[in-house]
Amino acid sequence: MTKAINNLTDKELIRETIENADQRAFGELYDRYSHRVYNKCISFTNSKSEAEDLTHDIFLKVFLKLSTFKQNSSFYTWLYSITYHTCIDYTRGKSSNRQGIVLSVEEIEEQRVKAFHSNSEDDLLQMKVEYLKKVLETLEPDDKMILLMKYQDDMSISEIQEVFDIGESAAKMRLLRARERAVAIYNILLKNN
Repeated sequence: MTKAINNLTDKELIRETIENADQRAFGELYDRYSHRVYNKCISFTNSKSEAEDLTHDIFLKVFLKLSTFKQNSSFYTWLYSITYHTCIDYTRGKSSNRQGIVLSVEEIEEQRVKAFHSNSEDDLLQMKVEYLKKVLETLEPDDKMILLMKYQDDMSISEIQEVFDIGESAAKMRLLRARERAVAIYNILLKNN
């Protein structure tokens, strides 16, 4: 290897890890992306220790599955997909302990219909910060993740498609519905306060 390990591209690091069992190469991938994975995990767990555990679990999965990475997308998109599925599985396992606000399906649907007739993206971006955490805690994990992908991580629709393994129109529809549900929950919170 002629280049310093930290100057290698993700593709080169992956090749070194797979072909030469180079632990330093995988360590460099970990160093590049672990903080991003940890931040995703903490947004789901609200616990530093659980987020750290999930981050380590995710990188163990990545190490074990690295040879299956086809490199059709960026390494980060593939890593994000593993992160997403691990966080969703974790959240579903703890769903009985969710700390969100309990809202009726009818109430959310009524507000979602209202949000449909407004510009839900503009409404979403105008949410007061103090309510945003409550909205995110109340949303279903899939809705929360797609909104974080789009607005926190600035992922494109094509990257979202890859993570969810769905078509473009399905990705756009999921994003629209998640925005509508978030705005609906926000409106309910405003109305109740």
